[in-house]
Amino acid sequence: MSLNAADFLVEIGTEELPPKALKQLVQALADGIEAGLLQAELGFGEIKTYAAPRRLAVWVKQVQTLQADKVVERRGPAKKAAFDAEDKPSKALQGFARSCGVNVADLIEVETDKGTWMAYEQAVSGQAAEALLPSLVEAALAKLPIPKPMRWGASDVAFVRPVHWVLMLLGEMVIPANILGKPASNLTRGHRFHAPQELSISQPSEYAEVLKTQGFVIADFVERREVIRQQVLALAAKENATAVLDEDLLDEVTALNEWPQAVIGSFDQDFLTVPPECLISAMKGHQKFFHLVDQDEKLLAKFITVSNIASSHPASVVSGNERVIRPRLSDAKFFWNQDRKGSLDDFLPQLKTVVFQQKLGTLLDKTERLETLAVKIAKPLGVRAELAERAARLSKCDLMTLMVGEFPELQGVMGRYYALAQNEHLLVADALDEQYKPRFARDSLPSNELAQSLAIADKLDTITGIYGIGEVPTGDKDPFALRRAALGLIRIMIERELDLDLQLLIEASLKLHSQVLFSDELVASIYDFIIGRLKAYYADQGVSAEAFEAVRVCRPAHPIDFSKRIEAVKVFASLPAADSLSAANKRIHNILRKVEGEVGEEVNPALFEGAAEADLWQALDDLREQVSSQIAARDYTSALTSLAQIREPVDAFFDQVMVMAEVPEVRQNRLALLNQIRQLFMAVADISRLSA
Repeated sequence: MSLNAADFLVEIGTEELPPKALKQLVQALADGIEAGLLQAELGFGEIKTYAAPRRLAVWVKQVQTLQADKVVERRGPAKKAAFDAEDKPSKALQGFARSCGVNVADLIEVETDKGTWMAYEQAVSGQAAEALLPSLVEAALAKLPIPKPMRWGASDVAFVRPVHWVLMLLGEMVIPANILGKPASNLTRGHRFHAPQELSISQPSEYAEVLKTQGFVIADFVERREVIRQQVLALAAKENATAVLDEDLLDEVTALNEWPQAVIGSFDQDFLTVPPECLISAMKGHQKFFHLVDQDEKLLAKFITVSNIASSHPASVVSGNERVIRPRLSDAKFFWNQDRKGSLDDFLPQLKTVVFQQKLGTLLDKTERLETLAVKIAKPLGVRAELAERAARLSKCDLMTLMVGEFPELQGVMGRYYALAQNEHLLVADALDEQYKPRFARDSLPSNELAQSLAIADKLDTITGIYGIGEVPTGDKDPFALRRAALGLIRIMIERELDLDLQLLIEASLKLHSQVLFSDELVASIYDFIIGRLKAYYADQGVSAEAFEAVRVCRPAHPIDFSKRIEAVKVFASLPAADSLSAANKRIHNILRKVEGEVGEEVNPALFEGAAEADLWQALDDLREQVSSQIAARDYTSALTSLAQIREPVDAFFDQVMVMAEVPEVRQNRLALLNQIRQLFMAVADISRLSA
């Protein structure tokens, strides 16, 4: 270790922290400490985090133990205001000198691009890291994302959970400080049951090892997560089964355990008559169990749970978990049997009792809108109207079932099961489940046109309704998840290649909301909001922001048409002529923008004064019919490739022709020629936006 650097370690010991927030909390703490070190101009090396149920810790290697000395410059008045006509110090200069605690003679002149200024340079000695680190840690803790801080006892200290100890070391030295109401020390604590006594840490590098060997705590979140993964996989392999490792559940289980010990249990085979999703939800949601499947991916009557204790009687741990899960599975079985005593239609009237949104009515009102909108969407896709109407009518009924009431994440899934149980058309049953797809970023899309129609209708109804009453998403606030709905809607249209007019559908959906005042401006605003989701979508595919904007400004009504134009622009941008034509289009755009009045498109060849005009006109004339035909067929790639052929005559035109000629007729003729070029390109995209 360098004499001028030492490792720094801080640990906050608490009551059990919220498991779903653990990773975010420790990362935010590390980020805050890093920002503080940078601001304090203290050099440092690698930063490592530790997070377990009862602790947040950050280890910063090789922290500079003393700030470098530096010269601080204070700027005073300008020289011209610092002295009077007799070259004596002005009151402003004298006041500045007093504020610096020096005489006027101690001030210096500083030359800047704005003139000469009076200034004072003061040598400032660097502070020791031990004096800076406590406030730096406090600032980082104050910025943690804690929505509801707790207070405990008679203390005014607030934190995510009650704090029991604070460890803070710089090398082997305990940093004297009081953090969150606790004096800092070199003491930590081990596992609540296996090693509740205090453990001494002599230096930061031994922290994790001492906790593991003496404290029965694996402090490293990533290491602990992998231990759990391997234990679960090993137990499943012994049963010739596969453990389904949901990554979010694995994170949560890791955040719940300090000394993980996986055990396997079972439940009655009779429960397997219930849809597997119901049993899995009960196991995952209530008990944080990992479920097992056989070679055919069918659910087995077994589970794996992770205990936070190395029990001397593991059979007791297993039987305890089996005893706890049985009532949960019994509830699921009861809900399944009870819900099927009637039909989905029986739940329809109950939708009237649930408010979708105060200004937009109930879920029954939403259902009635979906019946109309889904049919409108389904018709051009070749879906029978009666199927679309039936799927829309049943779409929200499962929300009133006992099963979905207990397990909300099963909305749609249970709708499909109950629809199949009453012999609904298979496409209708599938649509009830797939209407919510995509549920998350990498989720699959609805598989057939009926499901796609209902999914689009459902998302569009929400977007137009919420947007229409003025509840527009702002910043991070999007309570109705309109951004996710918009991206899902447009992904379905593009990736399933549905040739639908988004603007017309927005209009149709808005008109179904009796509480929304329809206007063309509102339609345009919603269109912009939905299309705006494509910027990040295409960025993930390597499409530049300029290429996206080049297409967006043309406002294609059909998202699939938007996609074809994006592909065309990508190809065009790789052509040798792209840079030149993009720059030329930008020049044309700027010229036409400055022209007062309308610029026509009627070109009179008789007014040409040179070969460059005639050559450009001829090249354009030769391509016009072919390009127009390609655009009409939405073969935009071929259209832009064809237009790339006019690069040379365009370059020659700008080299040899003065567009703004003195003779009005000649000037207007040249503007019309440029306007024709501009409009032909704009029928695909505004490639001027590709120009730097």
